[in-house]
Amino acid sequence: QVQLVESGGGLVQAGDSLKLSCAASGRTFSTYTMGWFRQAPGKEREFVATISMGGANTRYLDSVKGRFTISRDNAKRTLYLQMNSLKPEDTAVYYCAASRQFTMATRLYDYWGQGAQVTVSS
Repeated sequence: QVQLVESGGGLVQAGDSLKLSCAASGRTFSTYTMGWFRQAPGKEREFVATISMGGANTRYLDSVKGRFTISRDNAKRTLYLQMNSLKPEDTAVYYCAASRQFTMATRLYDYWGQGAQVTVSS
């Protein structure tokens, strides 16, 4: 089992940067694909980015490509999401999650953090 705790959310202005972190408990972090998802008020939770166990493979939501970067440090059992050139439409609660498969499908992620609020003002 994996327990996940996000941090680093906050209120920023459009064009600013923010870096989210997700700390994992347990010794099996390196055996999971990790992902970032987000949910805006009144909307479905959506995929943002995913990274394979060793970090060699990544996938992104089209609207964040070139602005967001997902990375991981398996020695520190920590997942990151560097978010640059933030836009008001990026406002959401951001969740990290763990899966046994390299996938963008929300339903295939088994463990979830509690979420971190990111608010981007115009």
